[in-house]
Amino acid sequence: MLNFIARYFSSLWSFITWPFRALWKIIVQIFPPREFTVMDTPNGNVYSFNQSSFWRFTKFFGKIGLIVWASWSTYVFMYHRPMLQKRTIQLQQERERHDRQLIDLQVYLTKFNDLTRQLNVIDDKILNYKKLSDTEREALTNSRVKIWGELDFLKTRVTEIFADREYDPEYTKIADLSVAYDMVRAENTTIQQQNEQMLETMNMIAEADTEIVTAVSNMTNDNIKELRQKLNKINSTLLSLGIQEQQLITKANQYSNPIVNVVFSPISFDSNVDTKYKKIANDLEMWAGLSKLAQVLPLGAPVKNTRVTSSFGVRKDPFTHKPKQHKGIDFAGKIGTELSAVAPGRVISVGERSGYGLTVEIDHGLGFSTLYAHLSKILVSRGDWIRAGTVVGLGGSSGRSTGAHLHYEIKYKGNQFNPAKFVQE
Repeated sequence: MLNFIARYFSSLWSFITWPFRALWKIIVQIFPPREFTVMDTPNGNVYSFNQSSFWRFTKFFGKIGLIVWASWSTYVFMYHRPMLQKRTIQLQQERERHDRQLIDLQVYLTKFNDLTRQLNVIDDKILNYKKLSDTEREALTNSRVKIWGELDFLKTRVTEIFADREYDPEYTKIADLSVAYDMVRAENTTIQQQNEQMLETMNMIAEADTEIVTAVSNMTNDNIKELRQKLNKINSTLLSLGIQEQQLITKANQYSNPIVNVVFSPISFDSNVDTKYKKIANDLEMWAGLSKLAQVLPLGAPVKNTRVTSSFGVRKDPFTHKPKQHKGIDFAGKIGTELSAVAPGRVISVGERSGYGLTVEIDHGLGFSTLYAHLSKILVSRGDWIRAGTVVGLGGSSGRSTGAHLHYEIKYKGNQFNPAKFVQE
């Protein structure tokens, strides 16, 4: 064992921590560190912010936990509500039954007291009245026997109340009295306690559900608002390309590559579920799509110096001096200026192009690509996956150029369009 550890591991501690380090490598592969680049256009400054793998991993499972908790709370609430209603009805029925039993028992008690009083009166007359005739004494004796018979009958009927489930009360004509009276009363108490506990639990679940829904709604609304403000500047450009926002968001949720997040699966609910949960699902889908767009779309300038020397559109050709369509934007610069990718993507073309000189073209997905021309040096290779901010080449004056600058193009499905608003972003 020690030989095995010494052969494959630098130390015993390395051997013990190997499973944790392997697990952490998997987490880093799934949630790689992500870098955001924000440009201060007026001052020409570029700021980069990093999100660690641990932060992205924690944030992802925090969101999943919120969604699972909200779904579970909804399920528990919807499942226990019919049960609570059923038990409430049962409790009410048992209360009514209990009241009828008390009424019948009260009737029998009243009858018993009357018979006992009559029996005492008859016994007093027989014992204390010495001048009673034989006929009167016989009549009192017969009455006494009759009362005893009624008491025996009353005893039998009272016994039937607690012993016969099919008992039909003789005096009140109200059914449903049974021998299980005491058990029913105990069960009523148990049901009441269970109902109180269930109501308390349901109130806690409802409060937690409301807090979760509110928190998730506020979080999605704030993030959607922030992301929309970032993308509003390019809406007119997207519309000119025939791109609808919702279609682009749907495509973004279905798009993935080794740099950006995986595909987002929309959450679906039954048609009977409260609309607030459907709204949260829609907001989460919108949030995920807008977040993906903010990562994937080529927003921002590829150089720190954003002074534009030639805009997109018709201009006078610097060589022929005739009007000619200029299919990109020219940024002023010096030979050797670092040129950065504005969004993550894959390098699909590098090398010399007629008129463009040394070029690099990057596919960012969703139909968008960027082209860097007139470079003096290329720093990436065809097929490379690169992140936003990666230096892809150095500025130069190769190809059909009158001086050192960067010719920058943005394409949608292979066709150039005016990238001005994308660059200003």
